[in-house]
Amino acid sequence: MKKMMTTIAAAMSFAVTSLSGTAYAADVLDRVLSAKTLTVAVGTDWGPISHLDEKHELVGYDVDVAKAIAKSLGVEISFVTPGWDIITAGKWQGRWDIAMGQMIPTKARAEVFDFPALYIWGPNVAVVHKDSKASKLSDLDGKVVAVASGTGAEAYANQKFEPGWENAKPVEYPFKAGEVKTYTSTNIALDDLRLGDGVRVDGVLTDETIARDSIKSGYPIKILEPALFSSPAAIAILPGDKEFHDKVAATLKEMKDNGTLAELSIKWYGVDYTVEK
Repeated sequence: MKKMMTTIAAAMSFAVTSLSGTAYAADVLDRVLSAKTLTVAVGTDWGPISHLDEKHELVGYDVDVAKAIAKSLGVEISFVTPGWDIITAGKWQGRWDIAMGQMIPTKARAEVFDFPALYIWGPNVAVVHKDSKASKLSDLDGKVVAVASGTGAEAYANQKFEPGWENAKPVEYPFKAGEVKTYTSTNIALDDLRLGDGVRVDGVLTDETIARDSIKSGYPIKILEPALFSSPAAIAILPGDKEFHDKVAATLKEMKDNGTLAELSIKWYGVDYTVEK
């Protein structure tokens, strides 16, 4: 009997947890409007995407887009800064309502997240130390390649990248890494690369905008041509709240139609990345 009760208790606990997760996903808009606050997950060291300025305030393209969404909902905005691996795990439990960070909508992620809007396009590239003899992507064959955990670059480095967006081009792999080293953020990977060619890593795979921002900041690195792949990035929410999905989608459509999104891209990147090149 005791064993039976334990089994029943465990089953009830699992059911409550599952229902709780579903509830968090299904009542997002009601929760946001009730609290009068939209809580958004961003990063503090993601370059033009989102970072802390000299006043220790969060700024960046994604920050401005998130503020526009909150304004359209008529609520205040609050930012939280969990690690990217925590964001992509999908177990948010109501701690935030939207994840920014320019998440690539792969097939695997589509099983976990709902993507109400694509809001930026961009290539992912491979970078090496400026002293590296590598001049083309195939030169990274058998080398130690660094990536941020949970990113499209990580999936690509492991040759498991599966585009999940419409009309995606086939992915090619001109090299096979000898070792894939994962980091909690791209910046940490780039810090290891800047130590010297092959000191800790031979190359880093990342978004082109981050790579170019790092070069602009003085990192002794260079980009290998051509790009690994070009992909859209999506705003991510948990599935289950269609009304919330539609509100976010409508806001981004309006921003695209009136040119606001393009203006923000030019503000932060100097280029309009809001349309596929």
